[in-house]
Amino acid sequence: MAEFRPIDVNARFIGIGEYYVGGDAMTTIGLGSCIALILHDERHGVGAMAHVMLPESKGQTDRPGKYADTALVTLLEGLGAFGSRNGSIRAKMVGGANMFGFNDNNLNIGERNIEAVHNALKEKRIFLDAEDVGGKVGRSVIYNPKAGGEIVVRRADGVCAEL
Repeated sequence: MAEFRPIDVNARFIGIGEYYVGGDAMTTIGLGSCIALILHDERHGVGAMAHVMLPESKGQTDRPGKYADTALVTLLEGLGAFGSRNGSIRAKMVGGANMFGFNDNNLNIGERNIEAVHNALKEKRIFLDAEDVGGKVGRSVIYNPKAGGEIVVRRADGVCAEL
């Protein structure tokens, strides 16, 4: 476990269903069953984060960061504007907890979100470097593309660690 140290950085807040692409630090809080999908391009010093709430858009186009099946495409398009290509992009994801103890996969949105993001990454041939997913504990994340893609995860049980 990494030793917690304060991070002196102003970060863009990514709310539920939102996303950001660029070089600024990013943060999202209160990830329960939601997923923070993070893409990093070390070569260009840029990255992207989406706060994914649901696995499938079912044709909805108004908030592409909200759904696993549209968030990855949107983030990749945004990174492409910075010159990033799939071969130089690495992914990490955080969240997907089973907050309510459902064992039925239809009700376990966290597990469905994890599976949907895994499938989307595989389809686009994006390598998943690391993940902190599942369990029954919520999480918050801060990601800094300019600091080598540093990611710090704070879990609701008090554990803080780099990913």
